[in-house]
Amino acid sequence: MGLPVVAIIGRPNVGKSSLLNALAGEMISIVEPTAGVTRDRVSTFIGRDDHYFELIDTGGYGIVDSDQLSDHIEGQILQAIQSANLVLFVVDVREGITPLDQKIAELLRKHKLDVLGVANKADTARLFPAAGEFVKLGFGEFFCVSAQNNLNTAVLRERIFTRLQHLETTGAPPEPVMKIAIVGKRNAGKSSIVNAMAGTERVIVSEVPGTTRDAIDVRIEKDGKPLVVIDTAGVRKKAKMAKTDNSIEFYSYVRATRSIKRADIIWLLIDATEPVGQVDKSLAHLIAEEHKACVIVVNKWDLAKDRAATGDYGDYLTKLLPGLKYAPIAFTTATEARNVPATLDLSTELFKQANTWIATGRLNKAFETIRSERAAPGKRGAKWPRIYYVTQVAVNPVTIMMFVNDPGLFDENYRRFVVGRLRELLPIAEVPIRLIARPKTSRGTAREQS
Repeated sequence: MGLPVVAIIGRPNVGKSSLLNALAGEMISIVEPTAGVTRDRVSTFIGRDDHYFELIDTGGYGIVDSDQLSDHIEGQILQAIQSANLVLFVVDVREGITPLDQKIAELLRKHKLDVLGVANKADTARLFPAAGEFVKLGFGEFFCVSAQNNLNTAVLRERIFTRLQHLETTGAPPEPVMKIAIVGKRNAGKSSIVNAMAGTERVIVSEVPGTTRDAIDVRIEKDGKPLVVIDTAGVRKKAKMAKTDNSIEFYSYVRATRSIKRADIIWLLIDATEPVGQVDKSLAHLIAEEHKACVIVVNKWDLAKDRAATGDYGDYLTKLLPGLKYAPIAFTTATEARNVPATLDLSTELFKQANTWIATGRLNKAFETIRSERAAPGKRGAKWPRIYYVTQVAVNPVTIMMFVNDPGLFDENYRRFVVGRLRELLPIAEVPIRLIARPKTSRGTAREQS
């Protein structure tokens, strides 16, 4: 069997996301005093020695969602319950039993689940006796913790492992061979794309902009290999975020940008029904700055009015997103999963390109060809720029070190020309290439320019 699944269930604002972060030892779920921040299932793996389990955070049961997503949130909770080997039933020790706590208890009994009661927000030992009231819910004594202060969370982690020890596991979860981050402006169809890739409703899809608030890691398999797809919150213009003074949107934006940095491949989602806007351009600029392999995914292609031929639309994107002119373009209809598998295949090819090591001999031969076509421009009154030899020093991004007489003599225009020709001469046509120039006489203190 696979890894045991532990689901965190509770009413809104009892500290479920804080508990997941405390048990995982890192910030995974957004934590806010506002009820209803978590909507999708957020999961992580927790290990000790050779034993692991998957921990799932869920939205608050019974939340009256401001965007009318309550049914969607409850559906995600029920999916987590159905897959769980153990449920952490979280309550607020300071507030005692509430009607929603009783309703959740009835739900858990109905599904005949193994339940471990957790009384959260027990910030001091003086609050521990108050947890005795929760025995009335029918799941024995509730264990007191303070997720915010990390009180008793290590002991709770050990109790979870003890409750799961009768289950056979497959050991550590396999490391994903590739991470794909889906980014774009609000309501471009990111969650629909993720669900199409996963083959199930893994994340909430709604016409309401801003439905996804966190960065959700979804594990899928392709050709028998594990991949991670990161669904991110839709990005708004910074000026609009500043006007709303919404900290949830701020943290969602931070998570989205962080997801770009930790992913191997980026899918930049463009809404085909709207013109390319400032958010699209800003995300493209960030992707280019991070030297990330990218697919520009034009979604809702079936709804585009008076759409031009795909080639014309590609020229339109290249003009508006010049920093990503190396990135291939895919046209999808996520709601019907149209062209999504092919785009996933394209991502696999990009990942291969981005991780290509080029033999030094072949690389230097390519540079000889480039030098014969166009020499680096010299500066008046300065020595002539010269490349002595080159070598590749890293992958993803492909990073090439040029040993030269003076890095300052190689201007940006010439660097762009070199990168463009390398894409044509070597099997790295659709991925970013990073050039570093270093003086040949360097002894470790020479400056670098990239």
